[in-house]
Amino acid sequence: MLTTKLIDTSKCMGCRGCQVACKQWNRLPAEETAFTGYYENPVRYTANTWTRIVFREHEDAGGKLKWYFSKQGCMHCTEAACEKVCPAGAISHSATGAVVINRRKCIGCNYCVASCTFHVMSFDQRENVSAKCTLCTDRQAVGLAPACAKACPTGAISFGLRTDMVSRAHTRVSELIARGVTKANIYGLTELDGTNVMFVLQDSPSAYGLPERPRVPVAAYVWNALFRPLRVVVVLALGLALWNNKRESEAAKPAE
Repeated sequence: MLTTKLIDTSKCMGCRGCQVACKQWNRLPAEETAFTGYYENPVRYTANTWTRIVFREHEDAGGKLKWYFSKQGCMHCTEAACEKVCPAGAISHSATGAVVINRRKCIGCNYCVASCTFHVMSFDQRENVSAKCTLCTDRQAVGLAPACAKACPTGAISFGLRTDMVSRAHTRVSELIARGVTKANIYGLTELDGTNVMFVLQDSPSAYGLPERPRVPVAAYVWNALFRPLRVVVVLALGLALWNNKRESEAAKPAE
């Protein structure tokens, strides 16, 4: 059965507890960061940072300034561009709907990183594989919620069956509208055939840095239709090219 993570931005206070929980559970090392004049920290996704809290300033019609916070990462799209372009078949959907990467199959071509609709995938140069949120499939396998949902102190992150999360999202949007938040909406309900990470937003998606109408790149469809039947040949060719480039790079390194 499909499971979904629901993020209620009206309850998020930007504490970054989810970021810490994600790193702890997945044993992702800390990274050195620096203040750039922007409140987001870190400012980008990396092989060791799969979850970020996005900060956005918003000025309402009355000129009042307020903050919008939202936890963002892989959306686990039903129509996933990364899966379509992967020549090695290393990316697939789990039984619960999570988009997962088989690190043993990944050949390090970076096509998925370049094609990701939400630009949340990263590449681990040391391991030569792509990396991103797994929706804690290992925790789900033993009946546990994702680490970020477990750690959230305000209840902004919920997790459960998709049908339950959709119902909860509709209820919450109705409550917000009744309180005067007239632009409240659900994001991820229909986008990309439904995403297994959904949001309750208080404003338009773009106010949170999310695409208004997310689409799979045309190139991903072309690849899927024309080149996937030749996957074995393409994988062998790419694997050989990548191996040769790595060997030449190592040979070019100065001796210590």
